[in-house]
Amino acid sequence: MTMHQTGTREAWLAARLELLAAEKALTRHSDEVAQRRQALPWVQIDKDYRFDTEAGSASLADLFQGRSQLLVYHFMFGPDYTAGCPSCSAIADGFNGFAVHLANHDVMLSAVSRAPLAKLQAFKQRMGWTFPWASSLPSDFNADFAVGFSEAQQREGIEYNYRREGPWKARGEALVNSHAAAAGTDMATFIRERPGMSAFVREHEAVYHTYSTYARGLDGLWGMFQWLDRAPRGRNESGGMWWHHRDKYETR
Repeated sequence: MTMHQTGTREAWLAARLELLAAEKALTRHSDEVAQRRQALPWVQIDKDYRFDTEAGSASLADLFQGRSQLLVYHFMFGPDYTAGCPSCSAIADGFNGFAVHLANHDVMLSAVSRAPLAKLQAFKQRMGWTFPWASSLPSDFNADFAVGFSEAQQREGIEYNYRREGPWKARGEALVNSHAAAAGTDMATFIRERPGMSAFVREHEAVYHTYSTYARGLDGLWGMFQWLDRAPRGRNESGGMWWHHRDKYETR
């Protein structure tokens, strides 16, 4: 017998209508937050960032591919990785389907990582992805947007997700160790890359930075968790990391 509360259809409907009121309030609040996000001041990009892409060397403006807006997913795939971060990969699994819709609505979506382009292309082929993916290895792009750090910075402490982290020490976290192993590297090397997304706009030949978010700020982009939040047992993560690169699951 289930240990969860049970009840009649009438009791369920009453509780559901009460929850519906809270969901509607959350939706309205989310709309208000989105408007505040879009109202942030724009900051002009003056640095000449360079990227390696399938089409050759590119500027940040080139990544727009003719659109006026650019969304960049800061994908954790460092120069010493052999595969992408499993969490970033799970998020990126959803990109193929909607990237074409964004591109036809004046918005370009691109992943950016520090790994050499050849590594990104090989992993992209393995995953069956088609969205654009650029290497920022030739530039300071990852460092400037607080998603890529040096060993020296790691020893001293870094600024990530709008707050200061102290000097890094190995703490044996199973989740991070598992992710690092899946990416083919050690924990310290693995977490010198961090996830995030940044938005840019191009107007009158100038490029502006408009928004960035990191860590749990990416939850809304992670389709898998949006579905789990509506499942009977939610995210159900008491056992730790349960997700993998999608080609590593055993067939059921």
